[in-house]
Amino acid sequence: MSQTPARSSAPPPAPAVEARRGLLGRQLDRYPSTAPRTAYLIIVVLATITLYYEIYVQGSVATTLAANLHMTLVFLISISIVGNGLGALAAIAAGLADRWGRANFVVYGLAATGALDVFGLANATSKWAYLVVFAAVSMVEGMILVATPALIRDFSPQLSRATAMCFWTMGPVLGSLVVSEVASHTLERHPDWQYQYRVSGIVGLLVFVVAFVGLRELTPQLRDQLMVSARDKALIEANARGIDPNAVLTGHWKQMMRKNVVGPAFAISIFLLYYYCAVGLFVVYFATDFGYSEARANALADWYWAVNAGALLVAGILSDALKVRKPLMLVGGLASALGVALFAMAATRPQTGYYEFVGILLPIAIGSAFAFSAWMAAFTETVEKHNPAATATGLAIWASTLRTVVVVALLFLITMIPGASTLVGQGTQVAQAAAGQAPGLSEAENATVRAVAGDPGIVTRVQAIAAKDAAELVTAQKLTPQTLAALKTDPNAPATQAQALSEISGIPVNDVAQVMFLSTTYASQLSTAATIDAATQAAILANPADTAAQAKAVGEIATAFGIAPAQAATRLQALAAVPHASLVLLAVDGKPVRTAVAQLTALSQAPPSDLALVAEYGPGLKDPKVVTELKFLQTNAPAVQEAKQQAPAQWQHWWWVCFAGQLLFLPFIWLLTGRWSPKKAKQDAHEHAERVEHQLAALAELAD
Repeated sequence: MSQTPARSSAPPPAPAVEARRGLLGRQLDRYPSTAPRTAYLIIVVLATITLYYEIYVQGSVATTLAANLHMTLVFLISISIVGNGLGALAAIAAGLADRWGRANFVVYGLAATGALDVFGLANATSKWAYLVVFAAVSMVEGMILVATPALIRDFSPQLSRATAMCFWTMGPVLGSLVVSEVASHTLERHPDWQYQYRVSGIVGLLVFVVAFVGLRELTPQLRDQLMVSARDKALIEANARGIDPNAVLTGHWKQMMRKNVVGPAFAISIFLLYYYCAVGLFVVYFATDFGYSEARANALADWYWAVNAGALLVAGILSDALKVRKPLMLVGGLASALGVALFAMAATRPQTGYYEFVGILLPIAIGSAFAFSAWMAAFTETVEKHNPAATATGLAIWASTLRTVVVVALLFLITMIPGASTLVGQGTQVAQAAAGQAPGLSEAENATVRAVAGDPGIVTRVQAIAAKDAAELVTAQKLTPQTLAALKTDPNAPATQAQALSEISGIPVNDVAQVMFLSTTYASQLSTAATIDAATQAAILANPADTAAQAKAVGEIATAFGIAPAQAATRLQALAAVPHASLVLLAVDGKPVRTAVAQLTALSQAPPSDLALVAEYGPGLKDPKVVTELKFLQTNAPAVQEAKQQAPAQWQHWWWVCFAGQLLFLPFIWLLTGRWSPKKAKQDAHEHAERVEHQLAALAELAD
């Protein structure tokens, strides 16, 4: 860490620096004592946690959000690309915090993001409306990404900087933990994604009230000095009178464009690639690659964020105790890289268990906590070494670099995981349809889709049966389910037969029963009548004494049966003995009933299994909604199945890219200011304390 004294000269004591008052002027003209300073730091950390909670909600409901607003994975990632791109521009603009201050960026940023979450994102009804509002939230977050660590730096001397920065870095981590905790415990009761945004927005507005009332910042004259320890308080207050805030910011952008500022900013950005994927895509990854529900994926993320938060606290305290940053960055970076390598190898092992993933995430969580918290302390100390007054400018370079790297990485990611894009775009609908859970279909329709999805041959068999037994199926369709069941139980029961024939022929069941009775009773007479042409029968019925008609009938009977005229006359006399009403009934209903009998007989000869198959699936296969769903499955299921096979390897390639980013981070550690040796760092701190004592003594002599 840098041990440059606050000032080499000792100007005479001066009255306090004038501070701006009012809602826009939150400046302190004295460096605060420990209690209020701690309170300000707590508010900044609370604000940071809240802001990241609000912006990270998307990752916890990514699959549901994509499905409800009809987003592809490419579009979902593009939202983050747009957000990070605008966030990068906003971060550069936030470099103005060196001139305008930091507190108002944070206070009114909380109000903006809270309102945008509650009234904007939670009410978005299209993916484009969601994109616009999310972009606005990202711009605010980009500015606050600069303002909050700048406030942490202002209120934390170098000797306690790592501890203070560990609390700031816990902001994104605890924000992620809050997201996964809230989601994992509420998604089952509140599956709508809008609920998560309403909760986060309300929390943001409540924290805005706290920050509005309680957050303050130092005047430019105080914050523009380097403070190594709390013992420097009196010295920087005395020096403040001699500082021109505008003068010390002259050329501040040029001063920050150094290799030991830009290089480490790029290095930490590529180191954090895994972190940003964990924030935005953990749910998508575990849902598409391992079949986790949103709640289960968020529960797994709980382990990562909770351990990471605890490790941050340990890392900050340890770094300040040892007074070094670089060894912690190196050890943490190596541990995190090892964990990411194990995570990459697990991508193609579907048998990897939940708690095995927990074990893999532990070194990543602990290692990245040590590396990042120590890096933040070292980076701000490096910036201070160039110009303490340009802290926000240096942080703006880091924040804009980070957002730019994320944008480029996400564009690259889209090309690397096409399988995941297919699974997010069509995978959920295909899975729902195949499981018989399509939301737009009835239970019966879903049952048909589920059966055909499991056995596509059903369609072919039903079509073949429909072509072969078309007439029998028409007959079957005329029968009620109750009659079909009765025929299956006892096909020869007279009552069942009569009911079936009535339904087939359309003749009342009593008339059918009468026709069947008469057909049995007068079977011989009816066979005789069948040989007489209709005109002759009509003539005899009209006038039984018509000898010409009788003679013609006898001839027709004799010819038909090959018998003598006398025998034919006897058969005609037997026919004449049948009651006239019965003959009329038979003349009207006999043929339709006989036709129905033939159809019922043909139906009884068709294989029952074929009829059952058509009865079960035939109506559904003619349903337009079922047909549409089956066509969707036919079109998309093969691609989804192929994507399931390809996605693990594609994700694995990406995780290896993240691993490479973690390794590339390591050489840039050497560019940052600070010692490797705790012994030499403590010696530097001791020498600085002596210089401060001499300067304070000089001030005291001047005062006398």
